[in-house]
Amino acid sequence: MHINGKVFRTIWFQDNIVKIIDQTKLPHKFVVKDLKNLKDAVNAIKTMEVRGAPLIGATAAYGLVLAIIEKNDKSFLKKASEDLIGSRPTAINLKWAVDRMMEKLSRVNSNDILKIAISEAKNICEEDISFCKNIGLNGLRIIEEIYKKKKDTVNILTHCNAGWLATIDWGTATSPIYHAHQKGIKIHVWVDETRPRNQGANLTSYELNEEGIPNTIIADNTGGILMQQGKVDMCITGTDRTLSSGDVANKIGTYLKALAAYDNKIPFYVALPSSTIDWNLKNFKNIPIEERNSEELSHIEGLDENNKLTKILIYPKKSKAMNLAFDVTPAKYVTGLITEKGVCEASSKGLKNLFK
Repeated sequence: MHINGKVFRTIWFQDNIVKIIDQTKLPHKFVVKDLKNLKDAVNAIKTMEVRGAPLIGATAAYGLVLAIIEKNDKSFLKKASEDLIGSRPTAINLKWAVDRMMEKLSRVNSNDILKIAISEAKNICEEDISFCKNIGLNGLRIIEEIYKKKKDTVNILTHCNAGWLATIDWGTATSPIYHAHQKGIKIHVWVDETRPRNQGANLTSYELNEEGIPNTIIADNTGGILMQQGKVDMCITGTDRTLSSGDVANKIGTYLKALAAYDNKIPFYVALPSSTIDWNLKNFKNIPIEERNSEELSHIEGLDENNKLTKILIYPKKSKAMNLAFDVTPAKYVTGLITEKGVCEASSKGLKNLFK
C-alpha cells in the first residue's frame, strides 16, 4: 500500500536486518526501525511497534531468523521461540508462525538452517499478502451487493486497525474496502477511535487517507447512534483469534459494536486469514485476554505546540485503571467470516465446510 505515494510493506528483510514501520510513532512521524537481534523482535511485539495478528506472526518468524544469526544453537533457538510466543498472549498467529518455523527448522542441519529460516519467514509474509488480497476479493462481493441496492455511498464501520498496517499488505477488514475503492464503488468509513491506544484514529484513518478513501473518526461509543440513524450499512472488523466455533476475540469494544449491529439489523462481518483460526480451543472463556499497562488508559500521547511527541496524564493521580486489551464476540452476533477461501457463517459447520 502507499505512504506519501510510495509503495511499502510493513516488514521486510535486508542485509541480515529486519525492517519495520514503527507504529508507535504514527500518524505524526513515519519511522523505519531496524530489528537487529531477538531482543529487538520481542520488544517490537511487546511494545506494539508492530501490532495486528498477521504482522505479529511475521515478526515472530523473522525474530527466529535473527536468533539464528545471533547464535546458531538449537537450545538458544528453542528459548527464542518461547520468548516470542510469550511476548503477547491473545493473537494466535504469533504461536502459529513460531510453531510453523520451528517445525520446519527441526528437520535441517545447522549449515542450512539460516537460509531455510529466511525462506520460510518470507513464505509466511507472501502467503499472508495472498490471503489478504483474496479476503478483499471475497468481501468485495458483499459490498457490491449493498451498493447495487443502495446506489449510493456504502458506509462501513470498523473498529481498531485491521488494515495493511496490521498485516503485510492489503489488511483484513480494509482489504474489501480497498478493492471496492479501486473498482470505483463509493465508500465512506466510520473509524472508531479505539481507545486506549487509538489504533483507529492513529492507524486506520492514516492509511485510508493515504489511499484517498473518505473516512470520519468517531468516538468508540458513537457507532450505536449512527446505526440507529441508518448511517451504517455494514460493519467489518478484524480478529486476533477466532475459534472453530466462530467466536471472535478482537480489540476491546468489538463485542459492543456487534451487539449494536445485531439490535439494528446491520450485518457484522469479521475478516481473517486462516492463520488466525484456533482449531484447538473450544470454549471462548479460555481465550487468554491480555491485560496491558494501565498507563495506556491514564496517559495520552500527541504533538505539543513545539511539534514534539508528548505524553500527558489525563486521569486523577490517585485513580486506578483496568486495561483489558481484548473482548470476545460470540458467533451468534457475527453475520459471517470473510476468509481467503470465501465467506462462511460463523460456526463450526461453516468453517469446516470452507476448510475441509
